[in-house]
Amino acid sequence: MNDNIVIKGAREHNLKNINIEIPKDKLVVVTGLSGSGKSSFAFDTLYAEGQRRYVESLSSYARQFLGLMEKPDVDSIEGLSPAISIDQKTTSKNPRSTVGTVTEIYDYIRLLYARIGVPYCPKCGRKIEKQTIDQIVDHVLSLEEGTRIQILAPIIRGQKGEHLKLLQNMQKEGFVRAIIDGELYELDDEINLDKNKKHNIDIIVDRLVIKEDIRNRLAESIETALKNANSLVKIDIPKQESKLFSTNYACPDCGISFEELSPRMFSFNNPFGACPECTGIGYLMKMDEDLIIPDKTKTLYDGVKAFGSSSMKKGDTMAKMYFESIAKHYGVDIKKPIKKLPREFLEKILYGTGKDEIDFEYVSSAGVRKFTQSFEGVIPTLDRRYRETKSQGMRDFYEMYMSNSPCLMCNGARLKKEVLAVKVGDKNINELTELPIRRIKEYLGNLELGKKDRMIADMIFKELNKRLQFLIDVGLDYLTLSRSAGTLSGGEAQRIRLATQIGSGLSGVMYILDEPSIGLHQRDNEKLIETLKKLRDSGNTVIVVEHDEDTMYAADQIIDIGPGAGVHGGNVMAQRNCRRNKKCREFNNR
Repeated sequence: MNDNIVIKGAREHNLKNINIEIPKDKLVVVTGLSGSGKSSFAFDTLYAEGQRRYVESLSSYARQFLGLMEKPDVDSIEGLSPAISIDQKTTSKNPRSTVGTVTEIYDYIRLLYARIGVPYCPKCGRKIEKQTIDQIVDHVLSLEEGTRIQILAPIIRGQKGEHLKLLQNMQKEGFVRAIIDGELYELDDEINLDKNKKHNIDIIVDRLVIKEDIRNRLAESIETALKNANSLVKIDIPKQESKLFSTNYACPDCGISFEELSPRMFSFNNPFGACPECTGIGYLMKMDEDLIIPDKTKTLYDGVKAFGSSSMKKGDTMAKMYFESIAKHYGVDIKKPIKKLPREFLEKILYGTGKDEIDFEYVSSAGVRKFTQSFEGVIPTLDRRYRETKSQGMRDFYEMYMSNSPCLMCNGARLKKEVLAVKVGDKNINELTELPIRRIKEYLGNLELGKKDRMIADMIFKELNKRLQFLIDVGLDYLTLSRSAGTLSGGEAQRIRLATQIGSGLSGVMYILDEPSIGLHQRDNEKLIETLKKLRDSGNTVIVVEHDEDTMYAADQIIDIGPGAGVHGGNVMAQRNCRRNKKCREFNNR
């Protein structure tokens, strides 16, 4: 087996017919001046050939989807391993991608919330518990022996109406008594309720005294109550607050129901979890007044660019007619700069005149047209045109006057309000992902869980801790999982991919990195270097294009490409085994 990657006759870009051997399973740093040919050597030769050979190894059916890859200008490369490139140009610009989704950590957090999350009512904040009939029976039987209880079916909760037909049906079912608005009634009595007031009606299903031998009767009575009261049962205990139980995830007070918790509910990329207003993006694009009127020192004739006002002074336009007619109606001089116009008038121009109808007169070569109507407003008109147009060019035009604003329904959290009401500990999934990565790890480590929940969550915690630690090891402990992937710097994106690759646990792979220390504080350099060593020690060849001095000292071998840039570069100036260097040994023995 060849222990080296042997390259002969590499001439890609400015490389000067390079012949070189690179040791496998080592950390190799390729350095040199900018433009000297480092990337041509590492990415355009080594990685490109590794990828080309991989594609060629696939079936002809698979290759037709991947396309043909050109062979780099090199005579031969022997001992090549499967190659993975970790460069600075792979950051996703998709607004739906976050640090959590890119690293797949969010998938484990979704699973955690689906399995041990506790739902609360998004309206009243009450804890919602789903219980089986046996659990309800056990809870009731835990009361002190001799306690008198009433089993009630809460058929009406805070609803207006007389409810006569419902009470008659309950009587036909064999029920005798009901508690209505706190008062006891016989169902065969004449019951007159005010139809304009909200009422609470609890049918008395059974009366019992807590004893050892009442389990069967108690279970039957509870089942009867659940059947008649939409999966709700109330246990009334004298001189104590009544206890309400439900076999569904539903708030008994507000009537808000939950489906069975599942991981897809916590995904903002899935319709089951995404906020219906912003569809899971967290913000909405809206017309921005400051972009529509960028310069308020100008007049309406040439200040409202998006509405065609740039041509108003050149002729009789519809926009000019609208503005002048509205100004005449409200007695405003629109020859003044926009900043000196009354705010009330400007809002009529921007957002419409509402119920106020304006007399318009449009003069053109075709004649005079008079009509009376309200004015829609510049911003509503642009919004409508944006929604209705099928032209991508026009959409791009209107988007020039739009800006991102947080979604008012989810406040930027991307998820439905019901999903955000599910908590693990005292935080919902958005509050957790808004924390820096180091604090997420601390929070999960300090969670106090019951024996059952701990047993369920142990394997999830194990995987989460491992992946979070990888990100901490590459100096990204300050990031939040909710941060959009498109806002990451090149260095941050590269180190995220590096941490993800470590988590994959692959061996026998050639990793090629492009200056991973970019954007990293010097004090965090050692964390990055330890990560690179960990990747190497897993049985991988790690080739790093780098200028950083500490990374060079930590390398097993350094290759210097030069001597100059462009046509003056492309030569191997030096290749040294760092372990023989005194400074390198001192650095690695610190």
